[in-house]
Amino acid sequence: MAGTRLLMRRLRELLRLKHEHGLSHRAITQACGVGLGTVSGYLERATHAGLTWPLPADLDDAALEARLFVRPETPPTAHRPPPDVVRMHTELARQGVTLQLLWLEYRAVHPGGYSYSQYCEHYRQFARRLRPSMRQVHRAGETLFVDFAGKRPHLVDRHTGELVLVELFVGSVGASGLIYAEATRTQDLAAWVGAHIRLLEACGGSPALWIPDNLKSAVTLAHPYEPEVNRTYAELARHYGAVVIPTRVRHPRDKPRVEVSVQIAERWIVAVLRDRVFFELADLNAAIGEEVARLNDRPMRDHGVSRRDRFEALDHPVLRPLPLTRFEVGEWVRCRANIFCGVLPYVAQPACPTYILLFSHTICAECISCAVK
Repeated sequence: MAGTRLLMRRLRELLRLKHEHGLSHRAITQACGVGLGTVSGYLERATHAGLTWPLPADLDDAALEARLFVRPETPPTAHRPPPDVVRMHTELARQGVTLQLLWLEYRAVHPGGYSYSQYCEHYRQFARRLRPSMRQVHRAGETLFVDFAGKRPHLVDRHTGELVLVELFVGSVGASGLIYAEATRTQDLAAWVGAHIRLLEACGGSPALWIPDNLKSAVTLAHPYEPEVNRTYAELARHYGAVVIPTRVRHPRDKPRVEVSVQIAERWIVAVLRDRVFFELADLNAAIGEEVARLNDRPMRDHGVSRRDRFEALDHPVLRPLPLTRFEVGEWVRCRANIFCGVLPYVAQPACPTYILLFSHTICAECISCAVK
């Protein structure tokens, strides 16, 4: 039947030709200039509506159309409780949990509840509000995002009163969004590694994947496909049973979790402490720790629970346990062996292809062969 409804006077003509003159559907089609399906559909509607010819005299066009196109009654939804989309979002972060499993559990409690398609649609509408630009699913205990903030806190020099800018290291656990922040003097390797160690100890475990930016302390050579991770940083990750996967250069959407966490840290840590005076880095970090704890314990608007609660429920039970010993920082440089089998730093001489840990007293066979040559 055509998408546009016929005028009721045209319908009256259809009924008259059918019942008064007994014409066939094809004859009515030629007489009225409408399609065969339209004629069949409208006559069928008239039969279901109990209309006969001639039509009652008091039946105007509006009443006739209302009888033909009865709006279907919407089934009552009072007995169909809406799904708990916040709980669904939390449960989907667990290993192996799917929407179908959650729907089966929902129907087991509410047999007359929503169908699977409507159940999924409720969650899609909720998830669309959480991720307006792109969708990334973070599994529990899987990812750790780390970066330095753009807006930096500062110390005050005791003697000159000069403001000394310091760095703000920010880490975020993928599934729960738990935030860790601390101030460091610089972005060098020692500060980068030390901040990671304290972050993992604060979390009580290590996620499986670390997602850093392409700063020199993390990535020696940035590359779209095979970036070269800093050797000390790679050893740090290996010590804690993790793998480093740097993001692509100038692709902030590869790590939206930490980008949002950095923005939150700048607003609720740097901005909150902007008027306080700190002379020592330890005092600044103590104040940052208080603000971070307050931030993680605050209920999130979209989830209704705090980052701390989500971390304890999702990430913490599945984090990799910390090793018995802390990681010891070692700096790697190119070295060569001199004629007396001593290890010297590389200074404008042909370098040995083997890397040797600085201050190590062990000489490998390759280094001796290089020195002999």
